[in-house]
Amino acid sequence: MQNTYNIQSFSSRKEDKSFDRKSARKEPKEILRHLIGFANADGGLLVIGIENGGEITGFSHTKAHKPEEFIHALLNIQKMPIPTTYQLLDVINNQGLSDQILVFDVASPNSRVITSHDDRVFLRSRDETLELTFEQRLQLEYEKGQRIFEEQAVENTDLDDLDRELLEQYRQKLNTERSIEEILRAKHLITKEGKLTNACILLFGHNPTRYFPNARLRFLRYEGKSPLTGKAFNIVKEFMVEEPIPKLLESAKSILKSQLREFQYLDDNGQFTKIDEYPEFAWLEGIVNAITHRSYNNQGDCIRISMFDDRLEIFSPGGLPRPVTLENMYYTRFSRNPKIARVLYEFGWVKELNEGVNRMVKEMQDYQLNTPSYFEPNDNSVKLILENNIEHRTLRELEHIENILTKDVMNTLSESEILILQYLYTNKTVSVKLVKEILNRSHLTASRILRGLEDKGILTWHGLSPTDPTQHYKLKNN
Repeated sequence: MQNTYNIQSFSSRKEDKSFDRKSARKEPKEILRHLIGFANADGGLLVIGIENGGEITGFSHTKAHKPEEFIHALLNIQKMPIPTTYQLLDVINNQGLSDQILVFDVASPNSRVITSHDDRVFLRSRDETLELTFEQRLQLEYEKGQRIFEEQAVENTDLDDLDRELLEQYRQKLNTERSIEEILRAKHLITKEGKLTNACILLFGHNPTRYFPNARLRFLRYEGKSPLTGKAFNIVKEFMVEEPIPKLLESAKSILKSQLREFQYLDDNGQFTKIDEYPEFAWLEGIVNAITHRSYNNQGDCIRISMFDDRLEIFSPGGLPRPVTLENMYYTRFSRNPKIARVLYEFGWVKELNEGVNRMVKEMQDYQLNTPSYFEPNDNSVKLILENNIEHRTLRELEHIENILTKDVMNTLSESEILILQYLYTNKTVSVKLVKEILNRSHLTASRILRGLEDKGILTWHGLSPTDPTQHYKLKNN
């Protein structure tokens, strides 16, 4: 069998939702829980012969079990067939000697829940393998039934219906010499009869919406804080994206980035600083989750991104995949579409288990914004809301200044003058001392710029005398 693994990465890679490593001193029968956990989640790799710290100890240790003992455990102790292939790889261990490691590559059987020989059910979550309760097991069985959609064949399709350029990018990501067809078969994206699956078309099809009309993304930017109709119709930007999923993600990222506003404010050190409307990681993770985990067999609606003055809403058809709930979603994760999720993970879009949601929360907090809010409207969709809390920030955009001044006047202003006006629109007053800090210029220069804005009829001076310590400037319109 051709080796397609990057052995060096097995030592340095962080254990996560789809990767784990164990010492060969581990009892062989104990690895079954991890294989079952991967199979009941999104699949993954289990490497035997590498310590938790990354040291390659192989099977040469005096207390190490033999590779065939682990293989025997898989084949003879399992109650149900675990969809796993295995391969022995030659390595150099940490003592500089020739050795081997054993790699189990686990797939995810969408149609059933795998149980152990003693009727226990395990599920991979973050970097752990958890045993499920009876209720969690029932929820998992329910969701497994929905996973069959990914494996269903699309009639009258072949490799010519796929985006070859995108597939080549994927092959390079995998760092393999396998052919495109071999890769798709190994990832179970082609049936035994050679037909493309639903997941394959969604991921790599030239025109996925030909088969799934609502497998698209709609972006809407509204003026104001709520959607209006009729004469008050307030959609100011609209985009419709219909592409295979990896390209859909790229386009969605580009569109949203072009529509986000950039604000400026004075930090605690008196420096004028630029800040994005939302942290990029938060909104991008929201889009990735919506596209990765939506219910694609739910063809009644598409993914929608709605931008309002005070918030960003990301809507995805289909409720949360059970056993994930609104209450446990920050520490539990389960993919409705494991094949799509794994390909996107290999592309680099999907993050490690729960890292994404938890980091999203932290990034919003670092921006002094509210925690992201998740909802399940009608129990048949998921909506994420990110609030920019703009009314309570000391931030302002250039476009607001243009509402006060004509474009002809704006075109005569220097960058320094515009920075002062942006600060003034929010803070109402400004002094020579403060302008010195904003522009990092001398007292004389700051005073000259303010007098120049006064001469242009933009600012008005307020004070009792030229030596008044409370003297300041205001926008004339105020």
